Amino acid sequence: MPGGTVRLISGADEILTAEAVLAAVAELVGDADRAEVLDEFSGDEYVLADLVISASTPPMLATHRVVVARGLSRFGAADLAPLIAWLDDPCPTTDLVVEWDSGRVPRPLAEAVEASGGHRVASDVPGGARNRRTWLEERLAQAPVQLDARARASVAEHLGAELSRLGSLLDTLAAVFGEGARLDADDVLPYLGAEGDVPPWELTDAIDRGNVNTTLAVLQRMWGAGRHPLAVTATVANHITRMARLDGAGATNEKEAAAVLGLRGSTFPARKAMDGCRRRGSDGIARAVELLAEADMDMRGRSGLDARCVAEILCARLAAGAR
Repeated sequence: MPGGTVRLISGADEILTAEAVLAAVAELVGDADRAEVLDEFSGDEYVLADLVISASTPPMLATHRVVVARGLSRFGAADLAPLIAWLDDPCPTTDLVVEWDSGRVPRPLAEAVEASGGHRVASDVPGGARNRRTWLEERLAQAPVQLDARARASVAEHLGAELSRLGSLLDTLAAVFGEGARLDADDVLPYLGAEGDVPPWELTDAIDRGNVNTTLAVLQRMWGAGRHPLAVTATVANHITRMARLDGAGATNEKEAAAVLGLRGSTFPARKAMDGCRRRGSDGIARAVELLAEADMDMRGRSGLDARCVAEILCARLAAGAR
């Protein structure tokens, strides 16, 4: 018999979180009449007492009920007590979907969901280039239209870090060409829209590869997405500073490098800093630090140049120095 499941869907991207909620609701409702099965709470008006009453009510005309609580993050931790109490003994004919769309999920709620046998769903795109590619490929494989290799590459390149736009793009393509259509890059191009932002590591990777043209192209994507020059230079400065801290520290592997840098979790940033140390050498790192200092003064008005121009000059010089 359906019912008796709890899903806590959370994420920082409201589009992806909303899409995950819609997918969960569609799965749980199935072929049932939505009017008989589904009860949704959203907006700023509902209170948790009403939500709990709905979740505790057995179905009248169906085998189960699907109760959806949107925007639960607007409630304070103390306000969640009625819901947490319900999770201690959930109704076996109710499927509960909870959307937490802002900030960290309070521990009592997360623990109550887990204790009830429910599970959490992280709606955000995972970090790291490889994980992001896997995430994108999985969703393209499930898409209502089929894109060839060039079309998939075009979508990935164009969207950049803004992968939350993928769902609406695929829906548009399906509406225009029909579900199941096989599309190439020329079919997709007119519907891509403005180029998306790119993650900061694309800039530092381009700099580390010594590719000036790619570095400047990445910066243009960042400017188009509204990135502030100070934020960009702060990212670059942090990257170079890690190299400077490792230079001469005697770290021989990622774990030791991570310890020197005070990093917790993934050691991948430490590996990139070590690679940068080897590539630039002590003299190259010292020169990079000098360039950062000069750019800082120019940002403060010494040169009279526009802040974007200063950032572009800095990044181009750093890339040239990595060759």
